[in-house]
Amino acid sequence: MRIAILEDDPEQSALIVSHLSDAGHDCYAFASGKTLTHAASRESYDLFLLDWQVPDLTGEEVLRWIRSHVTSPVPVMFVTNRDTETDIVAALSQGADDYMKKPVGRAELLARVSALLRRAYPQKSADTLVFAPYQFDIRNQTLDVGGKLVELTQKEFDLALFLFQNLGRLLSRGHILEAVWGRAIDVPSRTMDTHVSRIRTKLNLRPENGFKLTPVYNYGYRLEQLKASE
Repeated sequence: MRIAILEDDPEQSALIVSHLSDAGHDCYAFASGKTLTHAASRESYDLFLLDWQVPDLTGEEVLRWIRSHVTSPVPVMFVTNRDTETDIVAALSQGADDYMKKPVGRAELLARVSALLRRAYPQKSADTLVFAPYQFDIRNQTLDVGGKLVELTQKEFDLALFLFQNLGRLLSRGHILEAVWGRAIDVPSRTMDTHVSRIRTKLNLRPENGFKLTPVYNYGYRLEQLKASE
């Protein structure tokens, strides 16, 4: 999962990044609120961890920005020294999903992050994923559409699965490339576009079939399930 971390203390930031990276997450650390909001306007993340007192924008202001500018309901957790009842109520009432006091303990941090991610993205831990007529067998890496197996390359399967796991979410190009091809591999942007085009054709992802896979200019892609009347 892609996790954005707002923390201006280098030691605290490095500690949080270390704990989460060891657990398999991709971490992006920001030392100020403005750098995080700028990045979040161009990239998509699965979870935000926010400190309260940071340069230029407070964590509370960043939370309000996230809830007004990030279209999908991405979970947000505060990790901060502030722990009065007033602070906690203020954060939760403005849209935070959890609240954790420093110093950060590895076990508690991972447990809270895992719980948030399970609630936000329950289908990512399932063995099968079904959005009729599409049925993914994640264990065996196969896709059934209306009772027929669709022949896909491994990357096409990975891309299709990732899009359906994030149905309705606006995903940045960087997020898609990283999830399907990995961070360490330099993949031309047109490679992703070619695979998206193939997925759209092979799975017939068109409005008349109840799904729409559309590009969002200068950002990425969104797979949407349409209502019957659309």
